[in-house]
Amino acid sequence: MAKVILGNHSSVIVPRKDRDSICKFYRDALGATITKAEKDKDLIRMGDNFYIAFLYGDVPDQSDFLRTARAMWLEIKSDNVEEMKKKILDSGVRKLDVPDPHLYFQAPGGQCWRLVGIGEDLSFYEGKGEGPDVAKVKEGAAKGFES
Repeated sequence: MAKVILGNHSSVIVPRKDRDSICKFYRDALGATITKAEKDKDLIRMGDNFYIAFLYGDVPDQSDFLRTARAMWLEIKSDNVEEMKKKILDSGVRKLDVPDPHLYFQAPGGQCWRLVGIGEDLSFYEGKGEGPDVAKVKEGAAKGFES
């Protein structure tokens, strides 16, 4: 069987009006690097080797939280979760009320992230031990994860 792994490049199309807030959040709050800025695109590197291409276009603006059951959550790791949590929340992102011990938030541009510790035992997300209450997560999703 062929081997498959996740790549280190991603992209998303977002409204043009979100460009400044996206760059500010990823650069200032998360410490990412803007490796290239063009008229309709910013390439942002997080850590040593993960890239997000933000493509700016005339796409609908969903200012309110909007997720479908098919959308993926993204995970970021920090060696200082409390410091990073403060930076993230101070940046004005939308905190999501997910029944889980981690910080979940929606970044400028609409991506939803979970913040975890670099050395944290996350084996319950891999099926080992007790994890989040799935019924409560589904209930929260139905309400838009509002607190």
